[in-house]
Amino acid sequence: MTRRSSADVRPPGRQPWRLGLRRQWPSATDVRQVGSEPDYRFTLANERTFLAWIRTALALLAGGVAVVQVVPDFGFPGSRHVLGVTLVIMSIVISTTSYRHWADVERALRLGRPLPPSQVPRLLGVVITLVSLIALASILYSSGGAGR
Repeated sequence: MTRRSSADVRPPGRQPWRLGLRRQWPSATDVRQVGSEPDYRFTLANERTFLAWIRTALALLAGGVAVVQVVPDFGFPGSRHVLGVTLVIMSIVISTTSYRHWADVERALRLGRPLPPSQVPRLLGVVITLVSLIALASILYSSGGAGR
């Protein structure tokens, strides 16, 4: 029996990036090696959902770039950059979490377990609401609605 030093003992879920990489980003082959083959319609539906999230991420990325590069200046400085950066960050979050969610759902399907929940729809709703409110305030301010 080998004795572990305190450096070898890590709290659960607190693995370094290089050690947790395989666990966090399983390959499609790894995911498909567990459990039994589900009905192909569920697998295809899971892939369609993943692709829909990727399309959403691409739309947010395009919107973020367009706000910064194409939209004329609003009434107060930095508002375009706040909107654009927020949209691009949300694009990054969605694109990185969508693959993990696809893998978790595929694993649950293969093992006959309940599907895992996702917090991304709630987060997306909140961020889009905030971006919309900032855009509305910027438009009203720049068009003279703020007492110009």
